[in-house]
Amino acid sequence: MAEVTMPRLSDTMEEGTIASWLKKPGEQVNKGDVIAQIETDKATMDLTAFEAGTLQEILAPEGTTVPIGQPVARIGSGSAGSKSGSATAERSAPRPAVAPSPPAEASAPPAAEETGPNTEEARENVAEAAEPTESPSRQDQRPTTAEPPAQSAEAANGKVRASPMARHIAAEHGLDLSRISGSGPQGRVIRADVEAALSAPSAQPPQPAAAAPAPPAAGGDDERVALSQMRRTIARRMAESTRTVPHFFLTTTVDATEMASLRKQINEQMADDGIKITFNDMVVKGVALAIRKVPEVNVSFAEDSVLKHKRVHIGVAVATERGLIVPVVRDVDQKSIGQVARETRDLAERANSGRLQPPDYTGGTFTVSNLGMFGVEQFNAVINPPEAAILAVGAITREPTERDGQIVVRDHMKLTLSVDHRALDGAIGARYLQALKAILEKPMLLLV
Repeated sequence: MAEVTMPRLSDTMEEGTIASWLKKPGEQVNKGDVIAQIETDKATMDLTAFEAGTLQEILAPEGTTVPIGQPVARIGSGSAGSKSGSATAERSAPRPAVAPSPPAEASAPPAAEETGPNTEEARENVAEAAEPTESPSRQDQRPTTAEPPAQSAEAANGKVRASPMARHIAAEHGLDLSRISGSGPQGRVIRADVEAALSAPSAQPPQPAAAAPAPPAAGGDDERVALSQMRRTIARRMAESTRTVPHFFLTTTVDATEMASLRKQINEQMADDGIKITFNDMVVKGVALAIRKVPEVNVSFAEDSVLKHKRVHIGVAVATERGLIVPVVRDVDQKSIGQVARETRDLAERANSGRLQPPDYTGGTFTVSNLGMFGVEQFNAVINPPEAAILAVGAITREPTERDGQIVVRDHMKLTLSVDHRALDGAIGARYLQALKAILEKPMLLLV
């Protein structure tokens, strides 16, 4: 009998919610059949069967949230409920319990980066998900004293080997990872080790920390709505970004009068072809061309190094009913503005319908967030790690300005660049904004 486990369907996924079962116990399943719909932090995706047989048992009912690697169903060769010797033995053996869906106020565990390549952390998460869950009896027996572990948890460079989740939990409780015995591969500290250290009577005392505010109490007219997978991921990642990334902000004002004129001409000429260019399409194209002039901003921060990207993949923030998601338009600098417009529109439609696939929202190197359509004139966007910058685009407003010694009314647009000071300095950010401003104020460059 084969167990169907919760797969990793995206780089940032730590758990999935069973949205619906498309097969019932007792039904025949072929290899490659879609047996369930899984809600992840990005989209609703298919769970396919990797073996043929009969769906024997559903272990995770609809609405249940299950960590990666935990079993959600069993597929066997007999009918549902078969009591063959092997099946009976397998049923009698203890199996990991399916985690219930967390309440709205619960914090989601950290995950790999939402966009941009952070393969090292993703591999660590995969490794942790693949490690067997230890029974309570084994956890009780694990040494949790301050003695150094038999197999050192420190790497050659002196840094403690630990999974991202273990580091997160240890930081929350003020634990020193170097004093915790690691049971993972090569002595790596994993989540179970930290939890065991916390539950042990002799655990090191946590460092004083500010008390977390109590969740608000619901009144008679209030409704408490559980957070979706996407909303939990947004909350965690934005908190991590503002807490760990030293942001600084640079703002410039672009004369968008020529942009408006060119956009009108393009849309009039291309109306029969069904192409409609937006101001955001022009900004996205301009962002990519400016990156070619100042490539230093097209980087990702990687703790002890900076990863320089040779290709320009622009993430475009899209607000959906489920929350914010950032699909990625690839190689924007090499595409026409018409191609950028078509791809952006297609990605936005699929984002709103929950049909994005992992390649659609991973691998971005720079992000554009536009709130101009809502009348917001200026705002500071939160960086999407491991990217080093994000551009916030405000509304176009009509303002009087001096031009050739005359006061005239022109279209203006404010752009604010949020920069990770660990990877970039103010001068680089300023040069980038200068290059972008020059391109957008002479928008015929977008067509070259």
